[in-house]
Amino acid sequence: MKLSSIIQPQELLLLNKNDFILFDVSAGSKARYDAQHLDGAFYLDLNTDLADIKDFAVGGRHPLPTFEHFAEVLAKHGITKDSHVIVYDDKNGSNAAARFWWMLKSIGHQKVQVLNGGYNAAIEVGYAVNSEVPYAKASEPYQIAEWKLPLAEMDEVEIAAKSDNHVVIDVRDANRYAGLTEPIDLIAGHIPGAINIPFTENLDANGAFLAPEILKEKYSNALSDYKNENVIVHCGSGVTACHTLLAMDYAGLEIPKLYVGSWSEWSRNH
Repeated sequence: MKLSSIIQPQELLLLNKNDFILFDVSAGSKARYDAQHLDGAFYLDLNTDLADIKDFAVGGRHPLPTFEHFAEVLAKHGITKDSHVIVYDDKNGSNAAARFWWMLKSIGHQKVQVLNGGYNAAIEVGYAVNSEVPYAKASEPYQIAEWKLPLAEMDEVEIAAKSDNHVVIDVRDANRYAGLTEPIDLIAGHIPGAINIPFTENLDANGAFLAPEILKEKYSNALSDYKNENVIVHCGSGVTACHTLLAMDYAGLEIPKLYVGSWSEWSRNH
């Protein structure tokens, strides 16, 4: 039976802590992690562990790291191909937990789950917190040969956005899509032809993922006119887009293409 891509806080409580490796992937929250995090959790940094940041115009604000670097990050934290990895962040999985989930899935790692509701949901069910940094027993280098999940480059996105049988989905909030606000990148707006399905619509009022059957109906209806290989998902820099890919996988749907460069790359080239 396939392991669900989402684990509920109550399920996490029942697990033996020796049977999984826990990660806090809350970008910009290192100070909070240092003060308090879920017991046994390691911290991963979006900028240095999960990206290879160079020129924003080439790959956007959070390009994928090299295979060698990502393999080192995994080995340093004792992750082997058999490890059960559980990931959380403090923004309902949309911050960087989903990005780490996507990266692990994309190298073929089977046992990886994102904590539903994240940091706060775990605290609410009584999961222990402290400031102790766990000791990692390093493992052999993780062998990575390719990203197995589909990716799209900027040139492909440009063609797809103009095609009737392709669809480009922008998961940023409606105001950023409409160009009414742009808190991060230099230019406001969206890729011409892209449609807007905000990632926040994957969540209920409490910040937990909607039930798989609801998500399945939502995305099946939205994408009924397109083949999966003709669907491209993007955001600002290839991070929150992974939240929608996670939601689709949780719903039992095929994972479409991720445009990692996203608006941060596109807006600097058009």
